[in-house]
Amino acid sequence: MNALQNNGELRHKFWEKIPLTDLAKPEWEALCDNCGRCCLLKLEDPDTAEIDFTNIACRLFDGTECHCSQYALRKQLVKDCVVLTPENIERHAYWMPITCAYRLLFEGKPLHDWHPLISGDPDSVHEAGISMRYKTLAEYEINDDDLELYVIEEIS
Repeated sequence: MNALQNNGELRHKFWEKIPLTDLAKPEWEALCDNCGRCCLLKLEDPDTAEIDFTNIACRLFDGTECHCSQYALRKQLVKDCVVLTPENIERHAYWMPITCAYRLLFEGKPLHDWHPLISGDPDSVHEAGISMRYKTLAEYEINDDDLELYVIEEIS
């Protein structure tokens, strides 16, 4: 049992046995590995619905700590921010990173070994090179018309 599970709010290996819709709020939140990829601006091809990620982050993204700097207020401050929930995951899973725990579990796949719930180490996502820590530019630093210049390859 890792430290994240010892806090009394999380059931042992809850992600392996409890449906997303039945998770307690702390369990739902614990699925986030703090990779920061969901905070990246994305481009969607209107013909194919293919999603391209950029290395341009939402203006609220803290690229050093690799999380939203205004998490509780994110929807009020960024109108098009998607607050992911068990109720809306089906609608939004397709644009989530392929490494995202929410997407993986929604698709019936296991978490990766580097996920903090598996490793017990909140830095394992960064050590594995999965996170966007120190890899982004803020959206206010670039022109919206230039977004295509910042497309990055998806992590496999």
